[in-house]
Amino acid sequence: MAPRVGLTTERLTTAGAELADEVGFDQVTVSELARRFDVKVASLYSHVKNSHDLKTRIALLALEELADRAADALAGRAGKDALVALANVYRDYAREHPGRYAAAQYRLDPETAMAGAGVRHSRMTRALLRGYDLDEPDQTHAVRLLGSVFHGYVSIEMGGGFDHSAPDTEETWSRVLDALDVLLRTWPPAP
Repeated sequence: MAPRVGLTTERLTTAGAELADEVGFDQVTVSELARRFDVKVASLYSHVKNSHDLKTRIALLALEELADRAADALAGRAGKDALVALANVYRDYAREHPGRYAAAQYRLDPETAMAGAGVRHSRMTRALLRGYDLDEPDQTHAVRLLGSVFHGYVSIEMGGGFDHSAPDTEETWSRVLDALDVLLRTWPPAP
């Protein structure tokens, strides 16, 4: 089947990302995307293989967007300033693009993951951690800690888990980042 005029893989990926932000990443399917373009599902299969392929492409797009934002935010920063900048990139992106943020957590096969922007995220986080003078394997532990705290906080906040208690989430976010900075500066030695 010939590709439909005007439809491209990139256009479908972008539309899928927009759909994810509207209805949630879990609800994105080739069928739903076909409805958006008012075309038959079969006409999309010359651009994407299936819903998994579409979701993978959306995940790669989201990771690339996040990496670009992170690179801009980290430029010229070090230490706590860099830590706060990176944390805010993830939190702000999740607020602006909840479906794309969810897509950035999508499990990718190892080959796809290594070819995507996830590698840039890891490099930027490791560059940030150089300001804290951590050697391996502590640097890897710290990368995992930061990812867990950023994603965990954002996920709970986005799910409304902090809606019914004081203090304000902005204050808590600031205190969490203060605590992370102290922890990274005073990382405990290995047993």
